[in-house]
Amino acid sequence: MNLIKSRNNIITYTVNKSQISNCYISVQNGEVVVSAPWYLTATQIQNMVEEKRQWILTKLKEYKTPTNIKTNDTKQTIKILGKDYSISINYKNIKGPNISLENNVVNITLPNKYKKTDLNTILKVLTEKVYLTLAEKEIDLAMEKARITLGFAPEEFEIRKIDGMLGKCTADKKIIINPDIVMFNRQIIEYVVFHEFCHLKYKNHSKKFYELIEKHIPKYVKYSKCINNYQY
Repeated sequence: MNLIKSRNNIITYTVNKSQISNCYISVQNGEVVVSAPWYLTATQIQNMVEEKRQWILTKLKEYKTPTNIKTNDTKQTIKILGKDYSISINYKNIKGPNISLENNVVNITLPNKYKKTDLNTILKVLTEKVYLTLAEKEIDLAMEKARITLGFAPEEFEIRKIDGMLGKCTADKKIIINPDIVMFNRQIIEYVVFHEFCHLKYKNHSKKFYELIEKHIPKYVKYSKCINNYQY
C-alpha cells in the first residue's frame, strides 16, 4: 500500500505491475489502483498519481454520491446518450422489475415488496442493467464503424465495468469498453471506441497516434473535454 499526503487529503493506492505498455489509474470500489509497467519506479508512479490528484479525489467522492443518477425529493433523472431521462416509478403486484424507455422517460415498475428497499440502491442496480443493454448495441455499432474506417480490428473485445475508465486496450490487444459510456452521446461513444482502436496500432499517445485520430475525428479535442473525468 502506498500513500500521498497533502494538507487536506491523503491518497492511498495499490500498485499492480505487469507486462503492459501504459500506466493506468483507476478507482475500484473506493480504492485507488495503479496498473503500471514492470519497469516504472516508485517515484515515477507517485508522480503520476500526484498529477491525477484532483481526478482521483473526484472519483473517490463519486462513490459516496453517484453522478449518473441525480436525485432530489421530487424527481429522479438518468443520463442516456447525452440526454436527461426522467424516471417514473410505480409499484405493482409483480414478481420482478420491469423497465421501458419512452419519450425521454424511464418507466420503472417495481414489485410491492420493494417499497421498503432504499430507492437509490434500486436505481443504481437498474441503471447498470439499462446501460449494459444499451451498450451492447451502441458499442457494436461504433466498433463496426471504426473497423470499416481503419481497416483493422481487435481479435477480442469485451463490454465490462472498469471503474474510472471508459475504455482500455490491453497489452494483448484486447479492447474493453465500460457500459457506462452510454451516458454520453454517440459522437463521444464513437470517439472512445476509435481511440482504443488506434491503440492497436500505436501503444502510446504519440504524435502519430493523435494524427491518426484527427484524420478521422477532427473534433476529438472537443469530445475529450466532455469526458476528462475518465481515463481511456
